[in-house]
Amino acid sequence: MQKTAEYLRSFRRTPDDTHIDVLDGIRVLIILIVGWFHIWQQSWYSPFFTVGKEYVSLDFLLRSGYMWVDGMLLLSGFLLYLPYTRSDSKLPGAVPFYKRRLVRILPSYLLCVAFFFIGSCIDGKYATVLDAVKDLTAHLTFTHTFFYFSYLGSPINGVLWTLAVEVQFYLLFPLLARCFKKKPVITYLVMAAIAFGYRYYVSAAKPDTSMWFNQLPAFLDVYANGFVAAAAFAALRKQLGEQADGKVKVFFTAVAVVCVCLLMQIARAQAASGSYDAIRQGQMDRRFPFTATLACLMVCSAFSCTALRFLLGNRVMRYLAAISFQFYMYHQWIAVKLKELKFIPSASETPWSASDQVWQVSFTILSFVLAILLATLITYLFEKPVARILKRKLDEPKKA
Repeated sequence: MQKTAEYLRSFRRTPDDTHIDVLDGIRVLIILIVGWFHIWQQSWYSPFFTVGKEYVSLDFLLRSGYMWVDGMLLLSGFLLYLPYTRSDSKLPGAVPFYKRRLVRILPSYLLCVAFFFIGSCIDGKYATVLDAVKDLTAHLTFTHTFFYFSYLGSPINGVLWTLAVEVQFYLLFPLLARCFKKKPVITYLVMAAIAFGYRYYVSAAKPDTSMWFNQLPAFLDVYANGFVAAAAFAALRKQLGEQADGKVKVFFTAVAVVCVCLLMQIARAQAASGSYDAIRQGQMDRRFPFTATLACLMVCSAFSCTALRFLLGNRVMRYLAAISFQFYMYHQWIAVKLKELKFIPSASETPWSASDQVWQVSFTILSFVLAILLATLITYLFEKPVARILKRKLDEPKKA
């Protein structure tokens, strides 16, 4: 009982910068929406409910679910820059940063690439050995977003394009973080200008934007918004102290609710996009306001009322956040395989287009359950043990 009481009291205190509890829930919601979008692509099931006499459908949220990937990169920028907001005179070094990223990303990424590459070879999805080698090389060097054959034309897991963007950004991050620390306004404006300029160029000069709209330069303002959000969190935490008063919490809770409403409006507008070209253009046009609003939500929720803090930062959310990396990498494959294998029976050959709701609901639930189970197994039987071993090896002092 005492531990439970202390746990609940922790949501009344201002979170420290080693673990911001509400970001667990925000990470989970972002990745679940992205995951639900991919599962919806297979099931075509859009849930709905009624509030009084009002009919409420979540179709708009699923149809625009892909844009929440931008939120994943925003959250990455926030967390990467957070250590630089501390008042320590010595800035974090580049080498320790790269070591931490290697431990966090590389083993799970290599496992995923190996799994899908071997499966693609067995299934005969490569026309020649050279095609297979080129695709594998591009993925192993995190350059697969640069080439059609390894991005849009690859049989290897499609969601891995975000890891390429992330690793490419890691190479720039130590320099950008130091520049932002010393000259935040100038650095922010330069990053934003590059992103806006690049997206304008793609829109104006590229008839087909499919290879261009998700390249790293198109996300520099997203990462910059993450930097600003981290700096704002640090400044507010210093100003508010260990515990904000009730009026402050009410204010931040209200702003967080407004941010959620604005995000839903942006999602509705994006969901109304017609053609694939319009979808990509809409995502580029809305990338900045979407991530700026989401950044505001991240900061405000950290200082919000206890109920919202608990909703976003409870132990269930922390567990789901811990397995979210693996969930993201494998959920789409699980949904596709369930559909291919016709694992769930239906009277229709195409239950998704026949609107067989029993099949659609069962398929959606089973896809989530299996993805969570697989993510749990890989996280706790592979990702975390390997990370501990690598961290110990990297931290060992070199022998003379």
